[in-house]
Amino acid sequence: MGLFSPKNRAKLPPKRRRGSSHDLLDAYSRAVAGAVDAVSNSVVHLQVKGRPSSMGQMSGSGSGFIFTPDGYVLTNSHVVNGARSLMAVYPDGREIEAETVGADPDTDVAIVRLPGKHREWAELGDSGALRQGQLVVAIGNPLGFDCTVTTGVISALGRSLRSQSGRLIDDVLQTDAPLNPGNSGGPLVTPDGRVIGINTAVIAGAQGLCFAIASNTAQYVVGEILKYGKVRRSYLGLGVQTIELPKQLVRELNRKSPGAVRVAQMEIGTPGAQAGLAPGDIILKFDGEHISGVDDLHRMLTADRLGKKTRLEVYRDGTVLSLTAVPGGRD
Repeated sequence: MGLFSPKNRAKLPPKRRRGSSHDLLDAYSRAVAGAVDAVSNSVVHLQVKGRPSSMGQMSGSGSGFIFTPDGYVLTNSHVVNGARSLMAVYPDGREIEAETVGADPDTDVAIVRLPGKHREWAELGDSGALRQGQLVVAIGNPLGFDCTVTTGVISALGRSLRSQSGRLIDDVLQTDAPLNPGNSGGPLVTPDGRVIGINTAVIAGAQGLCFAIASNTAQYVVGEILKYGKVRRSYLGLGVQTIELPKQLVRELNRKSPGAVRVAQMEIGTPGAQAGLAPGDIILKFDGEHISGVDDLHRMLTADRLGKKTRLEVYRDGTVLSLTAVPGGRD
């Protein structure tokens, strides 16, 4: 009897049907592998040495990725903060000294420069076009294991995360792609090979709660640092704290919420002092917008406020006052 006789045909593996779980797995694998192929050669391992501390010289490590052909690298500010020397290790094992161009602790974004031209770099995508549930791939060097790949989905969009400087980072991406120490600064990538986030944080004790700085935030920071050497923000020169107003006062002032900002300290000669603000004042509105806490005030003090007259609504000794401030910029 022949090889394909009825007797032998029964022993052949069953023919896969189109749309089966095998096909779906193949499609998933191809998507992940394609993203890795597009970006992995641009990912570097950053070795940081010489951080001063009470314990002596400290060292650390993280990840970063080349995003221009002339060697600019994106990473986290907390990865390179305080570094006296910085070494980048390519995927093929080559080591090269790197230089920190600038860092913005308020968004946890930093730019590093590698010498020479580079044939491999990652393209930044539009994080504003992301959808919840979309497949993403995280690439980095967790716990020193070079070029490790994990996968997950965009769990949520528009999260807020407290930076090490104390400010809130807005528009943060939440993902369940597993991250570990050393992943910080590595790229979060879509299947089409575009970087839509910089992996930055893991919630201790939680599972599947990881965060990335959105690529649109990173692109804004890059533009500011490369043009001005820093991210420009306006300021009033105040020491403030979030307070909760009594319910009766909330009703009297027709407030949307009980939260407001109390001026605790003043710096002499600052825009706030020149506007007539004083310790004990309660800031209710900023150019007509309700201020319910310090984070609201920080969000309003953007670069486009520099040098522009701004109306402040302030509660002082039972009276609502209208003051005019001209926010300035820090050196």
